[in-house]
Amino acid sequence: MSDLIQDAAGDARNARILARAASLAYRDEPAGAAGFKSELGLDAKLVSVNNTQAYIAQDDKDIVVAFRGSQAPTSIDGLKDWLLTNANDFLIIPEGRAGTDFAAAGVGARFHKGFVTALGDVWDGLFPLVDAAMQQKERPLWVTGHSLGGALALVGAWRFQRQMAPVHQVYTFGAPMVGNADVATAFEQAFPNKIFRFVDPSDLVPKLPTVSLIANAFAHCPAEVPLSDATAAASNAFDFMKQLGGRVVDGILGNEHADSMWDYMKSSIMCHLMPNYLAKVDAKASQLP
Repeated sequence: MSDLIQDAAGDARNARILARAASLAYRDEPAGAAGFKSELGLDAKLVSVNNTQAYIAQDDKDIVVAFRGSQAPTSIDGLKDWLLTNANDFLIIPEGRAGTDFAAAGVGARFHKGFVTALGDVWDGLFPLVDAAMQQKERPLWVTGHSLGGALALVGAWRFQRQMAPVHQVYTFGAPMVGNADVATAFEQAFPNKIFRFVDPSDLVPKLPTVSLIANAFAHCPAEVPLSDATAAASNAFDFMKQLGGRVVDGILGNEHADSMWDYMKSSIMCHLMPNYLAKVDAKASQLP
C-alpha cells in the first residue's frame, strides 16, 4: 500500500487511497476484507447492522473507517425521500444516546435524521472496534465514504471525536449535505482543515438535500475539492436548478413533483458512481510530482 501522508491536508494521494477504501466498502465479506488486504495492505472487518455497513481497516501506521454508500444506481432510489421529498422534515435535533454528542454542535444545529439514525444502527458495533484499535496503538484515524457513505463519514467523524477518538482527516466523495448552516460551522470549528469533500461538479447528489429554491436549509461542511472544471458542469447544474424551479410552489418542492425531479437527476448518475470518482481522483493524484 502507498502510505497515507499524515502531514498532508487534502492531498490527492491520500484521496486516491481513501477513495479505494470507500469503493471496497461496497463489497461484502470475505471479498471486502480480501480486497482491503490485497489492494491496500490493511486488515479489515465489516460491521453491518440493518442497512448500514462500515469497514474498520488498519495496519501498524493507520486506522481507516470506510462507510458504505448506496449499493447501486437502482438502490439510490432509497435516498429520494431523504434528499428531496422530505428533506425539511428530516432536519432535527438528535435525541437518545446520540443526542449528547450532537448537542455539542450548538443550540441552532439541526442534523439530517436519516443519516443520524443510520449511523446509530451501526455505532454500537463499530465504535468499540475503533476504540480498541486506538487503545492498542496510537495511530491516525481516517474516515471516508462515498455518497450516503460520505454523509455517514461526516456524522461518524463527529461522534468519534466527541467520544474521545480523535479524527485525523475525513475524505468524502460525492456526499450530500448532513445538516444546516450551524452544523457546517460546528464542523469547521471542530475539524479545521481536516474535512475534504471531493466532488465532480457534474454530480448532482452533492447539491442535495434541497427543500427550497430560495433559501435551502441545508449547508455543506468545508472544504470542497472539485475534480474537474466547474465551468464545464455549470450548464448541467443550471439546468437542474431550472427544472427544480419549475416545480416549486412558494419555494418548496411538493411531493407530487419529486419523482420527475429524481428521474431527471438520475440522468447524470454516471457522474455520481464510484468508478467515476476513482478515475478522477487517480487522474488528480497522477498530476502531482
